[in-house]
Amino acid sequence: MAEHKAGFVNIIGNPNVGKSTLMNAFVGEKLSIITSKAQTTRHRILGIVNGDDFQMILSDTPGIIKPAYELQSSMMDFVKSAFEDADVLLYMVEIGEQALKDEQFFEKIKNSKIPVLLLLNKIDASTQEELEKQVQYWQEQLPTVEIHPISALNNFNVKGVFERILELLPESPAFYPKDQLTDKPERFFVNETIREKILLFYKKEIPYSVEIETEEFFEEPEIIRMRAVIMVERDSQKGIIIGHKGSALKRVGVEARKDLEKFFGKQVHLELYVKVNKNWRSDARQLKRFGYNQKK
Repeated sequence: MAEHKAGFVNIIGNPNVGKSTLMNAFVGEKLSIITSKAQTTRHRILGIVNGDDFQMILSDTPGIIKPAYELQSSMMDFVKSAFEDADVLLYMVEIGEQALKDEQFFEKIKNSKIPVLLLLNKIDASTQEELEKQVQYWQEQLPTVEIHPISALNNFNVKGVFERILELLPESPAFYPKDQLTDKPERFFVNETIREKILLFYKKEIPYSVEIETEEFFEEPEIIRMRAVIMVERDSQKGIIIGHKGSALKRVGVEARKDLEKFFGKQVHLELYVKVNKNWRSDARQLKRFGYNQKK
């Protein structure tokens, strides 16, 4: 029997450093939504890469922040859990960054007993001199970690990092069936696709006040019929989401449907509704219902 490797590779870092872009590049599928706004990722999302003699289970986590309300505290719980079950930790920073937004997490990385790869991302936006300074800075800050300059967006050195992770994975049988791509159900990706469009098309607080719930998902031979509810915290937000004569909501539906048809590989019929769910971000019971606060 040839040896088989398997393990959990968890990606952490500040918001917007490119964690989701990297995971999608490794997996070869768009599992995590990507926008220029902070806190795009709210959950911990697994992406599974399978080979004949390995299974790499990648975990994208929310960007590290100081929590301001209950939802953000739950998001940071997902980050804490990423330290607990990792076989390899990927600490992602971008050029010009100096530290994590939470000192406790930084100390955990310093004292980690598992291999840590520091991925210096977005090097395409820097000069060689700046890159060398950054590498030296991080070598001084974290002398025990390996530093790998990359550009996740341009796929520079992504393959090299992937091969290094494979070397570090322990011998183990697969944890998931070899044809499985993620641990999340189909409805989760419907919710996330719609939420991505809201992050892209709306400003200020609106995207952060929204949660999506897919209430119906019926797969027929030629088409998937879906109905999803966009939940907001206030009546005024409901009006903004819908827009003049429903134009804004229609745009979200059209763009989300295009992406969902690519993801599922068949025609999609998507119905969208908007409901007010007052202060859901601070309501522990509601958060649990939406898949947050798993530890409580």
